[in-house]
Amino acid sequence: MTDSTAPPLIQADGLCKYYGQFTAIEQVSFQVPASSVTAFLGPNGAGKSTTMKILTGFLAPSAGKATIAGFDVETQRIEASRVLGYLPENGPLYTDMTPASYLAYCGDVRGMPGAALRNALDRVAHECRIEEVWHKSIRKLSKGFRQRVGLAQAILHDPQVLILDEPTSGLDPNQIHLVRDLVKTLAKTKTILLSTHILQEVAAMADRVVLICDGKVQFQGSPAELDAGKGLEDRFRELTKGVAA
Repeated sequence: MTDSTAPPLIQADGLCKYYGQFTAIEQVSFQVPASSVTAFLGPNGAGKSTTMKILTGFLAPSAGKATIAGFDVETQRIEASRVLGYLPENGPLYTDMTPASYLAYCGDVRGMPGAALRNALDRVAHECRIEEVWHKSIRKLSKGFRQRVGLAQAILHDPQVLILDEPTSGLDPNQIHLVRDLVKTLAKTKTILLSTHILQEVAAMADRVVLICDGKVQFQGSPAELDAGKGLEDRFRELTKGVAA
């Protein structure tokens, strides 16, 4: 449930990204309140991944400012990374490693001390339901298990904020159901920005929506406000001018 009295934990102010003459995003501004799940919705190529890469500090904006829990992601990158977990779309995994060795490596990189890391590994193995493949080569895992290993990496250091880029992309219905359940569980204690172009994700997981098309924000509000009595699919097509998703 959204805490309306707390300051926003994710804030984008006038974000722009230009590649020569091409505009990826322009004047993107929105807030993600504490203790909320916000769906970042839009067709493919709308600018979702570009915005998320800026929010996570992987890409510098051409203009504008992004903050995570009050930390400027450009000038306070390390501080922001400590309170942020990020699952990129098709996130890279070291396929020669096992989930156990990969996540231990991630914890070492983050400087997590031995006892805290061991406890964190036990926690994420249980929360992400990957105990059964804990010592299996990542190369041999299904896409669903790989996605859960990626999610385990994102929550290993118990961050306040999670940014998830297309977390159910390419998964089968059973795998999608598992990931949705995981996100709902995490939403009880974390603030989540969830990128998607799948309308069912909005109804299943989100209490707020930011819709982007052609690099610009077209809508901000609740799923009910987005629906507006017309249905999410019709409203999506209306706001994206029928751009193919």
